[in-house]
Amino acid sequence: MENLKEKTAKGLMWGAVNNGTMQVLNLLIGIMILRKLSPEDTGLIGMLAIFSAIAGNLQSSGFSTALINEKKPTAAQYNSVFWFNILMGGLLYAVLFCSAPLIAWFFHQPRLTDLSRFLFLAFFISSFGISTNAYLVKNMMNREITIINIAALLLSGTTAIVMAQNGMAYWSLAWQQVVNSLVLVLGRFYYVRWKPSLRFTFDYIRQTFSFSMKILVTMIVNTVNQNMLTVIFGRLFRDARVVGNFFQAYKWDAMAFQTVGGMLSQVAQPVLVSVRDERERELQVFRKMVRFAAFLSFPALFGLALVAREFILCTIGEKWIDCVPLLQILCLSGAFMPLFTLFQNLVISHGRSDVNMWLNIGQILLQLVVILLFYRQGITVMVIAYSLFNILWLIAWQPFARRIIGLRMTDLLRDTVPFVIISAVVMLAVHYATLPVENLWLLLLLRIIVAAALYYAAMRLLNVAILRECMQFVFKKKR
Repeated sequence: MENLKEKTAKGLMWGAVNNGTMQVLNLLIGIMILRKLSPEDTGLIGMLAIFSAIAGNLQSSGFSTALINEKKPTAAQYNSVFWFNILMGGLLYAVLFCSAPLIAWFFHQPRLTDLSRFLFLAFFISSFGISTNAYLVKNMMNREITIINIAALLLSGTTAIVMAQNGMAYWSLAWQQVVNSLVLVLGRFYYVRWKPSLRFTFDYIRQTFSFSMKILVTMIVNTVNQNMLTVIFGRLFRDARVVGNFFQAYKWDAMAFQTVGGMLSQVAQPVLVSVRDERERELQVFRKMVRFAAFLSFPALFGLALVAREFILCTIGEKWIDCVPLLQILCLSGAFMPLFTLFQNLVISHGRSDVNMWLNIGQILLQLVVILLFYRQGITVMVIAYSLFNILWLIAWQPFARRIIGLRMTDLLRDTVPFVIISAVVMLAVHYATLPVENLWLLLLLRIIVAAALYYAAMRLLNVAILRECMQFVFKKKR
């Protein structure tokens, strides 16, 4: 039997394979699609993102999180959540189908009526796979999750590329989401041992309603947070091109921080649940996760900010140049996002969905204040203010982590600040050292290679424990 350390390391390894492979494939597929599309095309899809995401939140209603939080969930509990999700998914799709003309009117884009009705099929299809995904996560079946995700991305990406090549514009992105949802559902059913039955009750839904509703509110708040600027730009500027540039900048930023955050989220809650009765051990486990997140996230996101201009120009072309400064700004706050993921998993693993909910509600309300204060000064200033606030909001989480596991602010700073400083110094040094290089492709490759080498050298020189443990695990697996 594997001990907790080995199981966590294995989960992180498969999480790294899953998220790393997914993001590389997303990158390649995205580049091939976007070279055929305009910012206006992606802007139309971006305007609808918040509706699909909130509908997805509502259909799961937090009950999948409740399943993962159970020590040993039963087949009856999985079945109850499965049928509830489908009923909610069907109801919400019907509501959104009827609301499509209102959505088109709100954004002053008549094309959104037909587009939204088709695109929203993706979240209804997804409702069939929520319980099975909870089963995979709960049982830390990260290898299977990886295979399913890669298959879904390849099939949906190929569909979108072929359609984009044939002039289908924004419809290629809509089909990509629908096909992706369908393949994910089928793949999960293939690997999961549990199968739904027609004999079910909603007893489990009633028992966990309070906990799950707090998770639901939090999920909706997070969704609004992630899509708020897209909606505001779409309404205020009435320009799909502006929305498209921001949507694309946020997409690249999210791909980077979700590589780390997704890797952690696959193991964080199950692991923290398993040690929540051992406070000292839980503190040690959580701090190690924080160090691991900081070790990867800060160089990755600061590095993306470093090469943002060359990356955009070399891959998707000059027509996307306006998204470069927005991407660079978002990367600075995006580096902190995996830390939020860990704090959220910590409080949820202790059943404190109320803390998670209220902190996220507070964040979104204050963000709205920030946006109202700065939006008249232009998109760039607003994104700067938005990003700075998101970084500072991490401070609000620490007192609750201290109450739950004894995490002090000095512990958090000790575990993160060294990686922030080293990453920033490395990227600044590489920026100035490579300024004389004019060829964009050479500059892009040179900056990536030199930055990675310098960061690795700094970690080895300082004998950083996280690097040493990662290397030991990798070489042990090879043997």
